This record gives sequence, C-alpha cells and structure tokens, in this order.
Amino acid sequence: MRQLAVREHRVAEIAVLGVMVLWAANFIVVKTAVAVLPPVGFTFLRFSLASITLLVLLRWREGSMGLPRRDLIAICALGGLGFGVYQILWTTGLTTIAAGDSALIIAATPVLVAFLAVAARSDVLTPGKLLGGIVSFGGVALVIASGQGLSLGSSLAGEAITLLAAVCWAFYTAFGAPFLRRYSPLRATTWATVAGTIVLAPLAASQLSSVDAAKVTPGVLVAVLYSGFLAAGVSNVLVSNGIRVVGPTRTAAYQFLVPALAVVLAFLFLAEPIRVGQVIGGLVIIGGVLITRGGLPFRVVRAGR
Repeated sequence: MRQLAVREHRVAEIAVLGVMVLWAANFIVVKTAVAVLPPVGFTFLRFSLASITLLVLLRWREGSMGLPRRDLIAICALGGLGFGVYQILWTTGLTTIAAGDSALIIAATPVLVAFLAVAARSDVLTPGKLLGGIVSFGGVALVIASGQGLSLGSSLAGEAITLLAAVCWAFYTAFGAPFLRRYSPLRATTWATVAGTIVLAPLAASQLSSVDAAKVTPGVLVAVLYSGFLAAGVSNVLVSNGIRVVGPTRTAAYQFLVPALAVVLAFLFLAEPIRVGQVIGGLVIIGGVLITRGGLPFRVVRAGR
C-alpha cells in the first residue's frame, strides 16, 4: 500500500514537472499568436479548445459530465476567477508594466497559495514550505533581473492589477483543492475551464471582431492548438491531480521553475543568451523547490495533514 502511495506521488510530481516545461514553452509559442491576435481573444480561443477537449475526454473516460448543483456552482465560480478573471487582469496589467515586473509579481503566486491553503484548510504551512517559497521567489527575482530587468514602481496601477491576478489564481488553487477529494481532477478541471472560457467570451468577442483573418497564418493556428490542447487542457488536469496527491503548496512551488525553464528554452529555440545571474537564479529556484518538498526525492506527504 505504501509502495503504491509512493509511486502515485512520484508520477504526480513528474507530471507536474512536465507541465512546467509545457508552460515555459508556451511563452515562446504565444509570441507567434499575440502578434496577430489580441491577448484576451487568443486566450479565449485556446480555452475554448481546451473546454471542448476536456468535455469530450470527460465523457469518454468517466461516462458522464455532470456535478451536483451546489458543487457545480462553486467550481465554476472558482474557475471563472482562476481562469477568466485572472487572464483578463494579467493581460491588462501587462499593457502598462514591463514583462519582467509582471513575471516577478506572478511568481509570488505559490507563496500566496501557501497562505490561502491554510485558510481553505486544504494544506498546512510548515516552516520548510515557507522558507522554500521565499528562497524560490528570490531566485525568480534574480532570473528576471538578469534578463528582462525590473522597474517596479513605474506603474502602481498596473502592478496592483497584476498582483490581483496572482491572488485570483492562488485563490483558485487553494480553495479548489477540497473539491479534488470528492471529484476526479478531470471532472473538476473541465468545469472550471468551461467557466473561465465563458467569463472571457464578452471581451474576447469585442477584440476578435477587429482581427484581419488574412493575417492568421498556420503558425498562429498551431500556437492556438498547442496552448489550448496542451498548455491549457491537459496541463491543468495534471496540475489538479498534483494538487490532489501532493497538496496545493508543493504543487504551486513548481511554478517557480517556469521562468528559469523559459530562459533555457529561449536559448535553445530563439538563440537568446543565458546570463550568469540567470544560472545562479535557476539554481536558487531549484534549491527552494527542494526545501519546499522537504529536501527528499518524492517524499510522501498527504495533502491536508
């Protein structure tokens, strides 16, 4: 029995690590699309594809798609906040502040998850988790400052909006965890994604109405497919499973790896240089994640204990 639990944790953590690579690559893939499609419009298209994919997969794998009314409302409210409102706030904030500032503020999400998970009673905040989060956040700051640079304070309104976006995602992660004890990650994620797509629809429709269809190249379509099917659809199911098995705080801690992985992928595919500060920051991030996990490979800790 214990061997099965260890294996389940191992598989869940490896899957979450894989998602971090997909999310890091998504930054590069999206560059192609947002040059043609407006940000919220693009997000709506990829979440629409993700919603359709997940609904079909849910029906195929579990034979039904429904949820009790009370839980459906709660999960959809969380999904509307974590996927819909988050995306709108993040893209809005990004128009007024530097990308490096935005990335640093969003990188605070795992720390916010750690505190909100205590309030939601979906996890416990140990000294190791707190220290690991702070160390990793410091590593993210090093990576970004060495690359894109920071100019915090240049637009307080934009930074406040971006921080609010981070709170939305953290709230979804922390308060959504209890539902994963009652429903499969696939079922919970499907309805959360559908709700987020609905929230995005009005603003997206306005933005997409002005897009020149002639400029939508095959590369843009591939970007939508990648971001919709992999980065939004499959990835969020795997993350939800990580939250269920490993706990929200440890799962969220892996998000610190995304900026460092994005730097590596940008070097490999875009020939962007890697600076010494980015290497040091990446090592600090890895150290922080290991502290959050307890420093032991695939240590078994049940969520909520």
